[in-house]
Amino acid sequence: MSLGYAEKLSYIEDVGSVGMTEHFDPPHVLQEKIERIAMMIKKSKHLVVFTGAGISTSCGIPDFRGPKGIWTLQREGKALPEASLPFHRAVPSLTHMALVALENAGILKFVISQNVDGLHLRSGIPREKLAELHGNSFMETCLSCGTEYFRDFEVETIGLKETSRRCSDAKCGSKLKDTVLDWEDALPSKEMDPSEKHCRMADIVLCLGTSLQITPACNLPLKALRGGGKIVIVNLQKTPKDKKASLVVHGLVDKVIAGVMHLLDMQIPPFVRIDLFQIILTQALSIDKRYVNWTLQVASVHGQKAALPFISYVEVSFLDNQDYKAAVLYKQPFRLKRRTSRTKSFEMILKLNFGDGCGCSCVEIDVPVDFKGSTECFNLDKNVIFQKLRDKAIQDSKCGQNAVIERRTILTPRSEATVYAIATNVVRYQNCKSLSDSLSNRDDVKKRKESTRRGSELSRKRSKRSKSKSRS
Repeated sequence: MSLGYAEKLSYIEDVGSVGMTEHFDPPHVLQEKIERIAMMIKKSKHLVVFTGAGISTSCGIPDFRGPKGIWTLQREGKALPEASLPFHRAVPSLTHMALVALENAGILKFVISQNVDGLHLRSGIPREKLAELHGNSFMETCLSCGTEYFRDFEVETIGLKETSRRCSDAKCGSKLKDTVLDWEDALPSKEMDPSEKHCRMADIVLCLGTSLQITPACNLPLKALRGGGKIVIVNLQKTPKDKKASLVVHGLVDKVIAGVMHLLDMQIPPFVRIDLFQIILTQALSIDKRYVNWTLQVASVHGQKAALPFISYVEVSFLDNQDYKAAVLYKQPFRLKRRTSRTKSFEMILKLNFGDGCGCSCVEIDVPVDFKGSTECFNLDKNVIFQKLRDKAIQDSKCGQNAVIERRTILTPRSEATVYAIATNVVRYQNCKSLSDSLSNRDDVKKRKESTRRGSELSRKRSKRSKSKSRS
């Protein structure tokens, strides 16, 4: 996973406690606590969830303060962990998707996140019900008109700096800025104000996977106490706020939440990631007007100069193989130039080969081309298209489903862009009970192995003592 965020932060000597010892509640104690959380949620009228790096470690994103956390390894002078997956291809964890289920059911009222990985938004938590206190590595914002742009690539800067892109609103066009805070940056009121409001209203603030060390964010859950609310902390390490909590659980967040969802009799929805790209066709008549010189470009919807991080290379072929030569486009921007007779229509086949982290290796797109006809522009309802693609991907249990959502002219009538939506990941999560049971069984297996090992050591020691006595 990308470690770019940590590397971009300004250097400070004191980042707080690191290398913190992990604690695990015994299985029977953990189960009792899971039951208590489920009962508290069932009775809750205003549930708020406060999340930290611990809910994303199962996604392949390292935490900061654990035994193998980024800051722990840095302080020890050790190499940082190798990326197991591109940061932009991380998929939400079971916990992320369980929160989506709770929000859809009207139980979860608000999510406060200290993470910059963008996984709450990708999972489906509505933006208006989410505060990202420290920003989002995939978000740019226009300070002039307030528009936010959620990208499929990691924004190159942090510290609320200007990026290389501008607002796409024709009436605005202001330069965009990243949203990720550096150490000296104050928490934005846009995120803090609703967070404080919901914490004051909360009867439960459920803290998941956070060491509760970074101020002032760590003090937000305490605001629930003034109105009679309760704090529940689920984390492997001890936190400075444990004494204020009604319940402290030391266990894997996914395991705890799986057990809670089982007791609530709620299913965790699959995750389907939808990505966008555009196919741009530009044409111009030759001097003698007998031919059309045309250019194909497979580009990002975030701008023709923006990278397409999920596409590795593009293969272009034609149904009429005798007249047209196939090509393979390895370098971004993916661009192909050709010349065609004015009166000729044809069909291209684009094979999009996906990069690491996508759920399928490739997909083929048919692109009919007729330079004699006029371009029909349209803009379909994205949400309807997205939902159909999600439903089909879940039904087929695979990705690759795609659909056109928009066609428009660019600059001149001789240039047209067609925007496609495509399902690039489908992730199903284990049944809540089966995951909880499997994790419990794993604990039991560890216990049996440990018991066997200790028994073997004890037997060897007894054997040695008996041999020693026989010699004497």
